[in-house]
Amino acid sequence: MTRTWVNVTISVLLAAPVALLAGEGNPVRPNLVVILADDLGYGDVSCYNDRAKVPTPNLDRLAREGMRFTDAHSPCTVCTPTRYSLMTGQMAFRVPNGGAVFTGVGGPSLIAPGRLTLPAMLRAHGYTTGCVGKWHVGLTFFDRDGQPVRGNGIEAVRRVDFSRRLEGGPVDHGFDRFFGTACCPTTDWLYAFIENDRVPVPPAALLDKSKLPKHPYAEDCRPGLIAPDFAMEEVDLIFLKKSREFLEQHVRQSPGKPFFLFHAAQAVHLPSFAAPQFKGRSGAGPHGDFIHQLDWIVGALLSTIERLGLADNTLVIFTSDNGPETTSVIHMRADYGHDGARPWRGMKRDQWEGGHRVPFLVRWPGKVKPGTTSVQLTSLTDVMATVAAIIGADLPKDAAEDSFSVLPALLGKDSGPIRPYLLAQAFGGSRTLSIRRGHWKYLDHPGSGGNRYESNPGLKPFLLPDTAPGAPGQLYNLETDPGETRNLYFEQPQIVKELKTMLDQSKASGRSRVEPSNSNP
Repeated sequence: MTRTWVNVTISVLLAAPVALLAGEGNPVRPNLVVILADDLGYGDVSCYNDRAKVPTPNLDRLAREGMRFTDAHSPCTVCTPTRYSLMTGQMAFRVPNGGAVFTGVGGPSLIAPGRLTLPAMLRAHGYTTGCVGKWHVGLTFFDRDGQPVRGNGIEAVRRVDFSRRLEGGPVDHGFDRFFGTACCPTTDWLYAFIENDRVPVPPAALLDKSKLPKHPYAEDCRPGLIAPDFAMEEVDLIFLKKSREFLEQHVRQSPGKPFFLFHAAQAVHLPSFAAPQFKGRSGAGPHGDFIHQLDWIVGALLSTIERLGLADNTLVIFTSDNGPETTSVIHMRADYGHDGARPWRGMKRDQWEGGHRVPFLVRWPGKVKPGTTSVQLTSLTDVMATVAAIIGADLPKDAAEDSFSVLPALLGKDSGPIRPYLLAQAFGGSRTLSIRRGHWKYLDHPGSGGNRYESNPGLKPFLLPDTAPGAPGQLYNLETDPGETRNLYFEQPQIVKELKTMLDQSKASGRSRVEPSNSNP
């Protein structure tokens, strides 16, 4: 049964010829804009949650004008591994330190030299590539002796010689240009912008937290060194300005050339520092204002694309790197009746659905039918294979090992499941993996895989009874139990065995893409 199902899946995957998009030998090369939100939950977007307390009209518009995926997942339940997987099409647990979350000047890059990335693939096919915002895949800073700075915290930042070039950042992995931050912009010890491979305005003083907003969503701001041009409440507006400049410059200088823009927002990662003009606008507190600002920025990017005459040939993808942060879930539920994880169990760091089921919206005029919904099981790793199928790029065997093309779904031509299974990793990396096949989901560990509900007073009210005490793993039927309330580990031993075997085989083989696509069908 399983073998037949996988064979059907492979046949569907291979039935996504480029010829669907253009004449033979003339592949389509649409512009590509990927907007990645940070810690935005499935329930934070009103087109996914009819009880959301923060209107998201621009994201709702994107859904009306394109396709809304309802079973899309981040590869991990935290920032760094997900961003690695989006850039490479490979699950991060497969590489050394692939469960890490970098802070400050943390590195080195998780992306190995020579590893094919999404921007490198596009650049090789004639695209101009730009990255704006939060990188967070690791890079290397150097001290005055030219030695790599290792370690976290403010003392590591103090050791950096900011006159030296940085290594392992976006411009070393396929991007022509980069403007952004190494890690979480307003959280992690170093408060300074990077332009390409330099820090043009180094940090010069300690951050004065007394001048920052005080509210329950402001506690994530660590002490650190800040540059004089780093406005803590304006970061996302600065990112918007730089993305607009990239688009405008591209149209002026290379109007006939396709481009890829990766816009990685600060929002809505804590601390929730909305710009002054957005404060009080949502009616749902500081975090609601931050969600409102994010939605406005998405609208501003869409308007820029339209103003420049690019919309008809631009594929826009909007998604998030994982589920909502614990602090925002706790306070938004209690104070405003807003549930950023609704209708799922769990939140950021957890292996339950709320930790990695994310909004995923795609607009592509003339190709993706407006107002459609896809139930295809998909992952952010799939962006790379999907784009490769669109532009006619061959994926070598040692690239995009966990990426599947969802092009048939986008074109409304899917006739069955595209993926044989889906992997996700929680905060514990390779120790906290899950595998999903159809409606069966197996967690290869007890507990959430991330948050400690028993010892966290804020999370304890959301702790559910253990229905399989002593079980080394968890098995849920998401069709009959989408809330993951009943662990069927002991009741369905054959399903547990099948999924555990499949997971172990995937770990051993180093891939989940069953047959590498070495040539266009």
